[in-house]
Amino acid sequence: MRWRADSHPVLNALGLIVMLFAGLMLFPLAVSWFTGDGATVAFDHAVLITFAAGLLMWLPTRGRRRDLHTRDGFLLVALTWIVMPVFGALPLLDFIPDLSVTDAYFEAVSGLTATGGTVLVGLEHLPVSINLWRTFMHWIGGMGVIVLVVAILPLLGIGGRQLMKVEVPTPMKEQSLTPRIAETAKGLWLTYSLLTVACAASLWLAGLDGWEAIIHTFSVVGLGGFSSKDASLGHFNSVPVDVIVIVFALLSGLNFATHYLAFARRSVRPYLADPELPFYFATLALSITVLTAYLMQFDAHEDLLSTLRYVAFHVVSISTSLGLATYDYTLWPMFAQIWVLFLGSFIACSGSAGGGIKMMRAMILYKQVFREIVRSLHPQAVHPVRIRRQPVSDDILHAVLGFSFMYMVTIVSLTLLLTATGLDIITAFSGVVACLNNTGPGLGALGPASNYQGLTDFQTWVLAFTMILGRLEIFTLLVVMTPVFWRR
Repeated sequence: MRWRADSHPVLNALGLIVMLFAGLMLFPLAVSWFTGDGATVAFDHAVLITFAAGLLMWLPTRGRRRDLHTRDGFLLVALTWIVMPVFGALPLLDFIPDLSVTDAYFEAVSGLTATGGTVLVGLEHLPVSINLWRTFMHWIGGMGVIVLVVAILPLLGIGGRQLMKVEVPTPMKEQSLTPRIAETAKGLWLTYSLLTVACAASLWLAGLDGWEAIIHTFSVVGLGGFSSKDASLGHFNSVPVDVIVIVFALLSGLNFATHYLAFARRSVRPYLADPELPFYFATLALSITVLTAYLMQFDAHEDLLSTLRYVAFHVVSISTSLGLATYDYTLWPMFAQIWVLFLGSFIACSGSAGGGIKMMRAMILYKQVFREIVRSLHPQAVHPVRIRRQPVSDDILHAVLGFSFMYMVTIVSLTLLLTATGLDIITAFSGVVACLNNTGPGLGALGPASNYQGLTDFQTWVLAFTMILGRLEIFTLLVVMTPVFWRR
């Protein structure tokens, strides 16, 4: 048990992260003070409590710092995503009357994991700074708090490679974009920030006022789903806004490493070389075409253009795990609802802000199935799985198969658990899928016209756990929960 006793560096790093998080709260605090929206005191309290908690973790352990080992990385990432929502919930608890601890924690988890499922109503009546904080948590969590910290911790003597490896556990992503991991994190955040500025400017030019543009930009670029309106983007009923959101959701669903390389090299070649892009766009185009033709048979909307508008928006929004809505798609036939829900399981590319198993894993699974078919017909044939002519190692294949199995086991297990508490099967299943994929809205009682407010406390905690499990891609959290992790 010697390793457990030597966990001071993890606590030290967590203290630094918490203090950094307190610093990020200064942004909505400044907005509240500038606009005079009445939430300044709530943010004052939240900043002081969060910074003091981080300081209390950091001070006693500052003499025990060292470079983080692999186990340290797993523990720090898990603790970060469990602990940070506690502090993220503080402004909500302080300002919103009668908000329970359970609902506040769920809202903060949904914000930081960029899920977007909410328990709040009357969003239009909340202060600008509160709605800004909700979506700003999307923006922080979309790229990952740990990736941001990786760019800073090396300056304080704490290595970040283990954090990056655990925080971004998608397959075939071992290589850094730059020789130093901190430079990689900075490059990714620069790209992320430039995309954010472009999205905000576009939404403002499309007619949203300044704060609405910023609030929804954080949601779109972080692929979250929170809005400042109960009716989500449907409140604005604007085709230009819908188109802009589609474009930036598509861009945020791509690998940010590809964006960074294209920006750094001033070339489109990195996009052409990205093996996920053809599958990404082809699947989305096929889905939009099929669902538009299907819904036309049921006169779901007024005409072809209206049908195409709503189908394209929700296919992109749900599949990339954005989760914003312009229409209650639970009014569509169940076939269309299920299709859209399942798209969120695999469309987003690895290295993006999206959720699900990621397109790279889906491609590897598809090629592995095809290889097994070939081997059944030709047992002696050598038919390696390749991604863009690069052979996929057996280690990666086994990891992808193991992850996919655990993904399905998680959905089945948690769905059964929720149905045992009294939820109907559609609500339970879609809630688990939506939270595990960090999509936000589900089906049934959790559709885009509803929210998660009607759940019991136990059901809310189950889905909060599911969101964290999905954000950490299952294994990161499960590793820490196993007894072998705590052995010497």
